[in-house]
Amino acid sequence: MDNLEEINCKEIFRKAYESRYTWNNNFKGYQGRCIFLGNNNIHKGSFVLGKDFKPNIQKIEDENIVKSIASQLFEVCIHRVKREFESVHSENNFNFLKNSEGGIEMSVSGKNKGDKYRVKNNCINMVYRKIHGTIIEIYVEDFLDTGIGFLSKKYSSQQIDPETLEVNSQKLEYEDKFINLVKEDYWLLSSRTIKYLNQKQEEETQKFIFDELCLLN
Repeated sequence: MDNLEEINCKEIFRKAYESRYTWNNNFKGYQGRCIFLGNNNIHKGSFVLGKDFKPNIQKIEDENIVKSIASQLFEVCIHRVKREFESVHSENNFNFLKNSEGGIEMSVSGKNKGDKYRVKNNCINMVYRKIHGTIIEIYVEDFLDTGIGFLSKKYSSQQIDPETLEVNSQKLEYEDKFINLVKEDYWLLSSRTIKYLNQKQEEETQKFIFDELCLLN
């Protein structure tokens, strides 16, 4: 493969990477009310998410529900961190695999060898990454254009065994909604619905609602 194609892929990926919606670096955290709906149960509480991105869930007794709410908040905010492209990907090269209706697919060589991405219309709509010893494969169906960056709002996620490359988790279907705190121009998650098939192959749904949101000073 000639270098031009490699350079193009890196530039295409860089442009999409830099088009993601992120929070600015002086983000101090936020708080609000949290509601969990699932298995015919409702749990209501409140949360504080500090600038250290450690969620503190209050007024909910069930430890599993607390962990589940905290992990959604953590997962959302970790993707809002603004990290320069060079600091993350300077040791990676991006190699053209194919161009299809879904976008331009590329594989990574270098530091994160084996990772794959797909880019269409300046958005990363497929991620295949090894994280903590497991491959995570994400396909994004729909994005929200905030005017200052794109947010994934409808997507699926699955885990793959890095040894066998076999799927080893159920497929999770996500639908996210966001609210804009207009005065500060921050976009925050207001609800997340997760659908999946249980062991009996019946569809189950979990819903997380975050409201009465305000930034910490």
